[in-house]
Amino acid sequence: MSDVSSVYLVGAGPGDPDLLTVKAQRLLMIADVVVYDRLVSSAILDLIPPGKARIFVGKAPHNHHMPQEEINDLLVSLAKSNHTVIRLKGGDPFIFGRGSEEALYLSRHDVPFEVVPGVTAASAIGSALGVPLTHRGLSTSVRFVTGHCRADAELVLDWDGLADPDTTIVFYMGLANLPQLSKKLIAAGLPADTPAAASTKATGPDQRQCVSTIERLPALCVKLEFKAPVLVIIGQVVSLAEHLNWQGLVYEDAVLDGEEEHSASA
Repeated sequence: MSDVSSVYLVGAGPGDPDLLTVKAQRLLMIADVVVYDRLVSSAILDLIPPGKARIFVGKAPHNHHMPQEEINDLLVSLAKSNHTVIRLKGGDPFIFGRGSEEALYLSRHDVPFEVVPGVTAASAIGSALGVPLTHRGLSTSVRFVTGHCRADAELVLDWDGLADPDTTIVFYMGLANLPQLSKKLIAAGLPADTPAAASTKATGPDQRQCVSTIERLPALCVKLEFKAPVLVIIGQVVSLAEHLNWQGLVYEDAVLDGEEEHSASA
């Protein structure tokens, strides 16, 4: 028997255990050790059979339970101790999940690995909100963009390229920089009344969401006290939410500063 076991980089999806792939669920049954992230829901962790070792390595802004370098070393150490390792990551491992960094590290240390894709947040949340990421006549493309940089550095993005009215923009981890995202896109030419939506704790029992415009959305998320992680969808496709709201979700709203005066003078 080889003294090196495989590491399975598994996408756990957005949180709803019903959106976990059949393969991911099967692998959870055979794992010796599950190394999991902060964004893996408790409902999915409950699927892990009793007696399986669990190691939490979650990271939050300014609070890394375990630095990435230590996570990489841990995966190699467990595999070379002949443990079957599931590296369980929220969403999809290869979409803003640092799964490719871990895979490269495993490869360099001669540890066999397999990547099991998961339902990424953009697809799951768009579907949940009734917002198709593309729609004939409204959006011909979609772009996934990170909404934050390391060490809180200013976002350097192709704002002119992003401000395309025929493109749907999905910002992952966009809450902290949402005011900047809004201002930069409007300055680059995206109309201020472009429809925009935000969702937090998506696909879970305490999911919350709001639908507004790119100009209004940052203040609305503050007023509604949305907490990270928040996914933001911007584009004309968001205008379909009220028509495709198949779950009957409540789209939250709030009166923002200045709106009372505007309303009174109208």
